[in-house]
Amino acid sequence: MRQAEGLENGSINSSLRVLRRILRLATEWGIIEAAPKIEMLRGERWRERVVAMNEEVRYLVAATPLLREVVTVLFDTGVRPDELHRMRWEHVSWTSGRNGTILIPTGKTAAARRQIPMTPRVREVLSSRWESQHKPSIGWVWPSATSSGHIDHSTTRKQHRKTLILSKVRPFVLYSLRHTFLTRLGSSGCDVWTLMRIAGHSSISISSRYVHPCEETVLNAMERLPLGGHKNRHSVEIEAMGERSGILATTTQIEGYMVSADGLEPSTHALKGHCSAS
Repeated sequence: MRQAEGLENGSINSSLRVLRRILRLATEWGIIEAAPKIEMLRGERWRERVVAMNEEVRYLVAATPLLREVVTVLFDTGVRPDELHRMRWEHVSWTSGRNGTILIPTGKTAAARRQIPMTPRVREVLSSRWESQHKPSIGWVWPSATSSGHIDHSTTRKQHRKTLILSKVRPFVLYSLRHTFLTRLGSSGCDVWTLMRIAGHSSISISSRYVHPCEETVLNAMERLPLGGHKNRHSVEIEAMGERSGILATTTQIEGYMVSADGLEPSTHALKGHCSAS
């Protein structure tokens, strides 16, 4: 029915998410026995948008100072916009990790509680805000004259639209920056378990959408295995055991293959020098 009204799938899905939340709360409160499963419509365009590096640069150049700070943190942490709006100074640590960390205390699920390392430019943004607010130990990181006391979606909505026009970047919503961050993180070779922890996902199946290891990543992982290569300690121990048992003395090399009682095996550096050529 709402599709017949001409609404985008993203708008319909937003309503479905609200309905799903209501039903889950009704289940928790004992009003209904179980919440029915609600499927989102496919083809939601904006939230799955990945912002390219060159688009990021153009957007940041055209953005207002406040929007530039907000977007920089979203690009480099992958937090949900709502999580950014509710950031508090007591959850910011300047000494943890390499550049400091941000604690996300609550969220959509229990998994949303997590600590996120700051990148150098996130630290620069937050440090500048902290000093401009006279280095508070508590309070909102992004205070604003709203009913909640901090910025919300309406605070940057007009600035975002204007920046898209000025930068000539293809439209996206700020939530897309979370998708962009996680996509970049997955492409960097980050394993799915680490990505799940950083993102605050409740299921590894959600995080796995962002992890697509290339061939080089797979090869590098294999090389880090304890049995990888012939020069590690484990291989040396196997070779020594073979010498003591007399197994290596019974092998013969034929055109790159080792001939033993077990048949043909490819020759290896560990076995060369312990066999006689035919």
